[in-house]
Amino acid sequence: MKKLKHAFMMLFLCAISAVFSQLNAQNATINGLVTDEKGETIIGASVIVKGTTEGTITDMNGKFSIKTTANSVLIISYVGYTTQEVAVNGRSAITVKLADDTKNLDEVIVIGYGTVKKRDLTGSVASVSGEKLAANPVSNVVQAMQGKLSGVNVISQDGRPGATMQVRVRGGGSISQSNEPLYVVDGVQVGNISDIPADNIKSIDILKDGASTAIYGARGANGVILVTTKRGKQGKPIINVNSSVGMATMATVQDVLGAWLYV
Repeated sequence: MKKLKHAFMMLFLCAISAVFSQLNAQNATINGLVTDEKGETIIGASVIVKGTTEGTITDMNGKFSIKTTANSVLIISYVGYTTQEVAVNGRSAITVKLADDTKNLDEVIVIGYGTVKKRDLTGSVASVSGEKLAANPVSNVVQAMQGKLSGVNVISQDGRPGATMQVRVRGGGSISQSNEPLYVVDGVQVGNISDIPADNIKSIDILKDGASTAIYGARGANGVILVTTKRGKQGKPIINVNSSVGMATMATVQDVLGAWLYV
């Protein structure tokens, strides 16, 4: 009889302990931090307990706090980043690093009066990113455009280094007048873009069809080259130094005929 009472008491204590453990697990507070691959905090990331409607978002410092069980799973998501599921596993502090999801981002193209997703674009526009332009070690950004834009011909006036480049969008439309396209840098019309370093350019978009005249008038009849330069970003300062050296000289001097022999 005493053994039966003792067993019943032990069973009762175990049940009470399990109930308290479950209550403590239900009331567990999880503190976390959400960052990107570069270690910068993500503001407004969504944090949801899997299988429930309970959730929160990260604050200005990328931190969040949520009450859930010790064995629950958190779903962290943010626009432009891959969604991650993180098991709590009894932890009270969690750090989550989200990876960029470039596949879900729609490429945006500048069209003169704003921007549009590439899949929704109906006009004839050619575009090239600043990374592709900066990859060519040339002194003139116009020269870096050679062969990268369909329907755009970039021709050198002569063989001198740094010579003026001739740009023709779908050929020339006039015999007596200028066939040069219109250059617009960050919304400002300029004469040329030869003095802009390639590593300072975010993208170049070229309007090639007649729709450009509806925006810029007759000045855009030869095409419009829209240049978008880079902007400052929040975070740690980054210093880039690029250096290049060029030399133009004849390898060998060939003997030529004199005037008497030429005659």
